[in-house]
Amino acid sequence: MSNPNQYFLLADHIKLSLLERQRAISLNLDVGTQDGHISRSLESLREGIESVTQERVRLQEAGETSASLTLSEIEHSLQAQYNDLASQFVGNPTSTTVSTIIHPNDPSLQNDFDHASHAPNVANPTIKKALRSGSGNINGGSKSVRFSDSPQVQTEDEARNTLFPYRDDPAAGPPDQSHLSKQQIHLYHSQVLADQDEALDRLGQSISRQRELSIQIGDELDEHVQMLDDVDRTVDRHQSRLDKARKNLGTVARKAKDNMQMTVILILIIILVLLIIILK
Repeated sequence: MSNPNQYFLLADHIKLSLLERQRAISLNLDVGTQDGHISRSLESLREGIESVTQERVRLQEAGETSASLTLSEIEHSLQAQYNDLASQFVGNPTSTTVSTIIHPNDPSLQNDFDHASHAPNVANPTIKKALRSGSGNINGGSKSVRFSDSPQVQTEDEARNTLFPYRDDPAAGPPDQSHLSKQQIHLYHSQVLADQDEALDRLGQSISRQRELSIQIGDELDEHVQMLDDVDRTVDRHQSRLDKARKNLGTVARKAKDNMQMTVILILIIILVLLIIILK
């Protein structure tokens, strides 16, 4: 089981997401992608509560009363918050929902909650129109950005989509650039390119170090190969000497065998002569 404090932090995250969702709804902005994140977070919180329940039951069965009571209080608090958050998400708030959403479990997040709870002033029709369109052009004037020498003109939204075509989360949509001017977009794009250049420089340095290390390893391997060749030549030389010695031993053995046969023949002849002399 994870630390129960993590589940309280997850609940605070869901509260902030719901507050931001309320702000977006009040501004008539699309909240479809945000709903997916909130739904997954609620599911994670529900699974966390189930793990707390299982741990509480285990502690009760083990006879650890104090720890099980502590987990029981945590479970009750998390379950109550989950019920309020789920009710708010599906559009059926209860009497305790508002109090649950605006009060974080971690007091250090109170400023964030206050900021998220503050409704923006959209009384100006021009601002409201800009927020609905997502263009960020408060002055209401049309803007265009040229990216080539051709006379084709792009709207500001098209220009932003051109500059920000990629994203980490496919469901999150492109980054929000509604508050950026053309100059800010250019600076942002330049900063991204600078960061990429820096990353490539670091990668190049790493590759250079790897190349130097590979060269050193190759030199050492060449030295070992040379040493093995020297050993091989030495072994061949000693093998030749052993072959010659074995050949010499074979020759000596054959000569000794031949001499032994001659000696036996001479002894037999002498014995035969002696027998002839004695018998006469």
